[in-house]
Amino acid sequence: MKITSHTEIPSTPTPVNSATTANAQKASQGAAGAAQSSATSAGVSVSVSTLSRALEQPEPTTSSEIDTAKVNAMKTAIQNGTFKVNPEAIADKLLSNAQEMLNPTSD
Repeated sequence: MKITSHTEIPSTPTPVNSATTANAQKASQGAAGAAQSSATSAGVSVSVSTLSRALEQPEPTTSSEIDTAKVNAMKTAIQNGTFKVNPEAIADKLLSNAQEMLNPTSD
């Protein structure tokens, strides 16, 4: 199958006028400079609440959240190829999580 084009592509490239390119660069730099100067001259003050600052900082993990001994044991079992997946336990957890999401309890 032959693909034909209805528009003709010139065989010689069209030269780009260097003056036009320089003017376009100056215009974009002028717009960026104007935006920067108007942003600094606006004088808008911003205050961040203490609650938002507290939310920004990550909470330190406590040792009770992560059982490092269990993590290391699982990591070694995976590396040795002795780790066994319990598909019934995974299915039970998936179902219980789905039930919790579909039936939220009111506290």
